[in-house]
Amino acid sequence: MMDKNDKLSAEDQARVDEYLSSSTHQVERRPYSPWKLLLVLWAVVSVLGGLSYYFAWVNDVL
Repeated sequence: MMDKNDKLSAEDQARVDEYLSSSTHQVERRPYSPWKLLLVLWAVVSVLGGLSYYFAWVNDVL
């Protein structure tokens, strides 16, 4: 019997659990590194800022 808060039936939940426990979906991932993300964002912003400064300098805006 389904509880009114359950979104899946017991059979459907069993199928989902079987699908997620297969070896295809068990991928080892490295731990999340916020410093690496910060470094990438800083590099992108720096490159785009440098390009905008260069284009402003070439077009005599500065």
